[in-house]
Amino acid sequence: MGMFKAIRIDKTESGTSAALSDFDDAELMDGDVTVRVTHSTVNYKDGLAITGKSPVVRRFPMIAGVDFAGVVESSTNPSFKAGDEVVLNGWGLGETHLGAWAQKARVKGEWLVPLPKGMSRAEAMAIGTAGYTAMLCVMALEQYGLTPASGPAIVTGAAGGVGSVAVSLLAKAGWHVIASTGRPQEADWLKALGAAEIVDRAELSNPGRPLGKERWAAGIDSVGSHTLANLLAQTRYSGAIAACGLAQGMDLPASVAPFILRGVALLGVDSVMCPLARRKIAWERLARDMDKAKLASLTTTIPLTQAIDTAKLIVEGKVRGRTVVEIA
Repeated sequence: MGMFKAIRIDKTESGTSAALSDFDDAELMDGDVTVRVTHSTVNYKDGLAITGKSPVVRRFPMIAGVDFAGVVESSTNPSFKAGDEVVLNGWGLGETHLGAWAQKARVKGEWLVPLPKGMSRAEAMAIGTAGYTAMLCVMALEQYGLTPASGPAIVTGAAGGVGSVAVSLLAKAGWHVIASTGRPQEADWLKALGAAEIVDRAELSNPGRPLGKERWAAGIDSVGSHTLANLLAQTRYSGAIAACGLAQGMDLPASVAPFILRGVALLGVDSVMCPLARRKIAWERLARDMDKAKLASLTTTIPLTQAIDTAKLIVEGKVRGRTVVEIA
């Protein structure tokens, strides 16, 4: 047994506190695979956990971080052996199970996905939960039967983690991508990722009409609330919106009009408890379909010592694209 570095969240009288601390191996939770974590990311959920703005953390103390890439140190699970490179996201990591912003993690082998061939651990975390969620949304739209020939696709929160990867994935697949963002200074960057049009988020974030002009056939939304309601109201006949986030809010102040008058579908996408078989498909698709040059252009790399400050910035909407955390 020994000590390792981790970003620890503790309960306080005024809420929560987070700090880079020493953590004892003996405090690790049950699991049949121990992983040396080499890379993690900063996701919006991590920001909520660090700031305490949402009750993401449900046990204390908690190690922050909802996803990681690393190398297996030891395993009693027959699917993994020492030296295997693996990826993990979801399953309550950083919420109910000690998380990824640490030099070591002990987890259940059934939560792990082998690192896809041709993908480095740093690239896996440049994609991270946000990019994996974006791919699940793309797969949901495809499963519904939508293709680039169906019409344009809109992506909300386009400058964020899910949004930026979604723009890149959809553009590479041949979609006419409309990127919605509240950061007009990022327009050129989004166009470089593949966006054909830029829409100011103000057009979508305020209360709107139950039914509007048909503008897009598909959409990927990580915002929720009025934004999602407006997306649905302006979706073309038989179109669909894949919803995966709630940056604006958990409410959905919409009407049934888009559903019963245009046959619009709302596709819910969950990344946390997604079955392993679908996870593997998503990660293999990402290894094949993600443009590595574009991935590099939307990625910033930081050390673990900067993760707390970056987590606070992501909640304030001040982080562009994806952030990889190198675990020394």
